[in-house]
Formats: sequence, C-alpha cells, structure tokens
Amino acid sequence: MATPITVLDIGTTKTCALIGEQTNEGMWRILGAGVAPSRGLRKGVVTDVKEATQAVSDAMEQAERVAGITSESAYVGIAGAHIQSTNSRGVAAIHSGRGVTQDDIDRAMEAAEAIAVPQNREIIHSIPRGYTLDGQDGVKDPLGMVGFRLEVEAHIVTGAAASIQNVTKAVESAGLKIAGLVLEPIASGEAVLTSAEKEMGVVLADIGGGTTDIAIFIDGSVWHTVVLPTGGIHLTNDLAVGLRTPFDAAEEMKIKYGHADPNQVPETEYIDVTAFGEEGKRTVSCRDIAEILSARVEELCQLILTEVKRSGYDNLLPAGVVLCGGTAELSGMKSFARMALDMPVRVGLPRDIEGFTDKVSSAAFATSFGLLRWGWKEREIEVAAVPSRSTQRKSNPMGGLFGWARRLLPE
Repeated sequence: MATPITVLDIGTTKTCALIGEQTNEGMWRILGAGVAPSRGLRKGVVTDVKEATQAVSDAMEQAERVAGITSESAYVGIAGAHIQSTNSRGVAAIHSGRGVTQDDIDRAMEAAEAIAVPQNREIIHSIPRGYTLDGQDGVKDPLGMVGFRLEVEAHIVTGAAASIQNVTKAVESAGLKIAGLVLEPIASGEAVLTSAEKEMGVVLADIGGGTTDIAIFIDGSVWHTVVLPTGGIHLTNDLAVGLRTPFDAAEEMKIKYGHADPNQVPETEYIDVTAFGEEGKRTVSCRDIAEILSARVEELCQLILTEVKRSGYDNLLPAGVVLCGGTAELSGMKSFARMALDMPVRVGLPRDIEGFTDKVSSAAFATSFGLLRWGWKEREIEVAAVPSRSTQRKSNPMGGLFGWARRLLPE
C-alpha cells in the first residue's frame, strides 16, 4: 500500500484537512479529517498570512491526531477572484518516419503556453483540451500516432503571483511543503462528476463560502473556468442585515430553517431569533427567511447562467449543472436552480468513501475529497512517468503536463 497523502482546502469560511489513501478495491479510505474556522481570508484570497497559517495548523493537528500520521507535504486547493483563464493553441512539427513522442507533446504545450502573462501573474495549470494531428481533430491522446504536424488546444489558468505566494507561505509556515496546487473547481469535479457527464458536457458549480467556482467540462476535459465573487457568506449576510440579527445567528438560521423557494414554505411557520437591541429576541416567519435567501440564490443562478453563456458553450452542455459546496445543501436549492437555469441540475456528493462518511460524504467536502483523488492520481502518474521536458522546466508545484494530459482527458 502506498503512503497516504494529505490535502488542504483553505476556504473563506473553513479550512479542511484530509489524510487518506485508495484501497485495492478502489475505495477511498479517510484516515484523518480536520476542520477549523478560516481566518485571514476574504473571497478565497489570503489577507492575513499569520491567521491563515493558524487555521491550517488547527485543521492539520486534528487530522494528524486521528490518523496517527505526521504529514510532510500536502496538495492544496486554490481559488479566489484573482483566478483568470484563457484558451490557447500550440503547434509542434513531428519528425517524419516516427510516431508522436512525449517530447513532441511537450513542445506543443510549450507553444500553447507562450502567451503574454504579466509579471504579476503565474500560470497555475496548462490543461490540454484536445489534439489535432495532420488536420484530424478529436485526437484524445496522440502519443505513438504517426503524423507530421501536432496541434494542441489548451486551457491556461493563471493566478495573481502575490495571492499564490501568500497561500504558499501560509502552508509552509504551518510546517508543510506543497506537493501541488490545484484549482478548486477542477478538484471538485474529480469528486462529484461522472465520466459520462464530463464527456457529454457539464457545468460544475462549487458554491463555497466566499466564492462560487465554475468549471465547464466537454469531451472529457476542462474547457472553461472562472471564479465568481459570491458565495454562502452573502446569503448569511443578507439574513443578518434583513432580520437585524448577529451573523452567527443568521448562519445557524440559514442551515436549520433556510429554503431557496419561499413558495415551498408554509406561511404559518415562525421561529424565535436573536436580535440586536433591547428586546434580545424576536419572532420571524420562515417564509420571510426564504424570501431573503431566494433573492440571493436567484442572483447567483443568473451569474452562473451569464457565465455559461459568456463561455460560448451553452449549447454543448446536455448533462446540465452539478452543484456542490455547502450552499448546494440548502433546502430547495436543486429544484430552484433547475427552474432558474432551465437546465438539468443535481447536487454532487463524494462517493466510494470509507471512514468519516458522516462528514466527508457531504457536498461541502467535495473540494477536499476531490483534492485527495487528484493528488493520488497525480502521484501515481509522476512515479510511472519518465521525466520529460515539461516536468523538468516547470517552476511551479503543479506537476507535469503529461500528468494533466493523462488525467484530464478521458480514458
């Protein structure tokens, strides 16, 4: 059995640490899990390294204590409004008389990466969308095929250098090396999407605390990614302001009594809530709670729909939308989103898990579990792969392009 791996999901509201491994039967055994309230983050971006380091340390201490393991490195999720993406094309000439080699694929990817990246930004991922060999498109894996001209369409994800460095510093200050940085919606897709959905065309919408991370998968690969600056915190804040109640009380209210569709809430249901002012308590209608939440959920759905249309792929998504993240578990969310988006919608849950199933099997842990699956596969690829130009030249801890090609394109 290979050594277990450790992952960190440093979110706006919570920091999650998982230690796990894949069994011989293909299940995912969670050996340790830790959750700590996040501090020093805003909309997915580290704003206070010291506070973020403490949150990482707290989550790791819990996970390591239960697992009985001291971790040296971790795969870390990254998101935030600083994330940007673009699609690019690269071309490489193939020497006649032989098949396409890994070096040829790497040269094509290098050409695709030759885009104007400002000095204050870094490439996080270079993801092959598909290949064309001598004019024949739709090639999934060109390795070994015979041809003269190889083209690759790649999805390039970049982040603000300062934001990446602050995440790195927070993790390293907690005593961990970074085994790899992974864009969070890509990790979430590993956890909750099926191969059929990725192949047909699907939108992954991970509604986190401070942001909603979007990834569009078509033909088995990532075609579009974006981070929207709206998440579950905004729903809670709307309740706190609208009902004049403390934020913590509003969060509890959202979880216990919240509903995305006020028409599904009886007018006769009332609850007592903590209130500011001398009265201390006040009675509110559960339908009023749903009305407040519904307005923000509708806005979020419109943001998602606008982004899907902006991508230009809105007619290539028969598998619809898969929701994950804590807000996806809001009562009525699935049916409301299906109506607002006019697309098939389901809530994605991590699957094939052993251990801590009561915690990790929820939509809120999709990113953490996806990081575990991603990291495990990436490590297997790195062990099996012969070092290539891409793995040698990579300056960031993302792993080789060969790994991305093998894992993100369908098998």
